[in-house]
Amino acid sequence: MAEELTVGRVAELAGVSVRTLHHYDEIGLVRPSARTPAGYRAYSADDVARLRAVLGFRRLGFGLREIADLVDDPGTDPVARLRRLRGLLLERRDQAAAMVAAVDRELEARVTESGAISSGGRLYDLIGAAYPATRRTEPRIAAQVWAALGDARTVLNVGAGTGSYEPPDREVTAVEPSAVMRARRPPGAAPCVAADAERLPFEDRSFDAAMAFSTVHHWRDPLAGLRELRRVARRVVVFTHETGDPGWRHRFWLSRDYLPEVAGLVAGRPPLDRLVREIGGRTEPVLIPWDCADGFFEAHWRRPEAYLDEEVRRAVSVWTRVGPAAERRAVDALRADLDSGRWAERNPELAGLDAAELGLRLIVA
Repeated sequence: MAEELTVGRVAELAGVSVRTLHHYDEIGLVRPSARTPAGYRAYSADDVARLRAVLGFRRLGFGLREIADLVDDPGTDPVARLRRLRGLLLERRDQAAAMVAAVDRELEARVTESGAISSGGRLYDLIGAAYPATRRTEPRIAAQVWAALGDARTVLNVGAGTGSYEPPDREVTAVEPSAVMRARRPPGAAPCVAADAERLPFEDRSFDAAMAFSTVHHWRDPLAGLRELRRVARRVVVFTHETGDPGWRHRFWLSRDYLPEVAGLVAGRPPLDRLVREIGGRTEPVLIPWDCADGFFEAHWRRPEAYLDEEVRRAVSVWTRVGPAAERRAVDALRADLDSGRWAERNPELAGLDAAELGLRLIVA
């Protein structure tokens, strides 16, 4: 490519938004190094090649920090980078094949004689495939969870997902009902059992501790599940949300201004104090750092543009549960407010915060 390209043209060719390119420029990931005859910044052939590499790694599920390390490695030439990308693509193909096989087995187990899927289908069978791209361990939250486990050496992780918050220095057994999520667990992860929280296949006091990270709200019977955790372990650590306070929804601008449907999702859910009483525990707040590595619903409270990213939304159950119409409305309104500056006008206090208290809690019993 002999000519330099404007940001709009590069966005069109790459299939990304101009906002995404501006963000990559701001963080130094892909910066346009050329100039148009009029003096405007433009993308050279090398810049576009770097962008292609970035987008390739992004589609493989790498975070922006990891991608920066990959593309900035002085010991990696373009040919070596392409070979590495090809190897990762082949690995991803094999993982996808394993996931398809796992889903086929799950479908076979759940299809009734009439051919209809039974009511046991789970939400995480739908969103599990998107998890690796944006759902990673946030080390500061993980440290708080692991500290709450105390001196436990054997740990049961219920609703374990891909195992992001499983402590690496303990003997962990995982429980995960979704075949898709089980297939997404990385090589070397703790052994994983297919079971539901309400019916754990373990003897009383089988573990030093049982943990449940951001999963209680998906259980059919949260109180029964917590009783099971208490039955099989001497210590229980649960990461969940405080939704009993009538003003909780207004803590977070996304549910307050753009997605009021969130309130309906928690209707009828046992309040936090009821969960605490059920297992005789205490609570402690969990603050969300502004650069949280785990892309759960509230994680991008200071980075609103992240919610415009389809990949970010697909790995969060809330967006699937509210439905496509509400999602489109919320995203369109947020995009308009970011472009106009209205979002910044509404939330000026967030710019100076390093961490936010948005109702996340640990229950320790």
